[in-house]
Amino acid sequence: MTTGPSSKETVTARRSPGRPRRESLDTELLDAALTEMSRVGYVRMNLDSVAARAGTTKPTLYSRYPSKEALATAALEHMRRRTPRPPLTGDVRQDLVEELNRFRQGALRPYGMSMIGTVLAEEHEHPELLRLFREHVIAPRRQTLRRILRAARRDGRLTADADIELGISMMVGSLYALYSAGNPVSRDWAARVVDAWLRANGAKARHERQR
Repeated sequence: MTTGPSSKETVTARRSPGRPRRESLDTELLDAALTEMSRVGYVRMNLDSVAARAGTTKPTLYSRYPSKEALATAALEHMRRRTPRPPLTGDVRQDLVEELNRFRQGALRPYGMSMIGTVLAEEHEHPELLRLFREHVIAPRRQTLRRILRAARRDGRLTADADIELGISMMVGSLYALYSAGNPVSRDWAARVVDAWLRANGAKARHERQR
């Protein structure tokens, strides 16, 4: 006796030819992974929950990211890329302020600070998560700030003995200090912290040098 296709097979066959590809699915999966990691941590992040949050299935998730670590790595890289970086202008103050404003935007977006807490809390059990966070989020930001400050020192806009690594840590760290203390990180935070550090290190903005 010949049987026809099941109702499930019929629906699949009917949908497949004309089913549009979700071009945004990768982004939705990575956003969902960041949300879940920030909410419950890497260890307890459930891939079924990530798929459901993105409105797809676990097999579809696995077709793009074959493991939890692969998903976490891509999500952290996505976290960095979500805030595009325009070319540097060569104006040390403007470039520093713009880069720190992008940092502020990323840190204060929903679950931004929670993600930092997650990678630190799980350092001993899953050091690879902190390593990935450092590699994909922290290191690129510090490298950009380092490029700006080194160029300024070469051009004489910083004192020759300006401690660039300490300066980067002071500027970035001030946001964490304000947040941890429960103080608001105002919209002019980046300009204020940059101006304070540049004054202390003998820098002049390009427009001031040209007067």
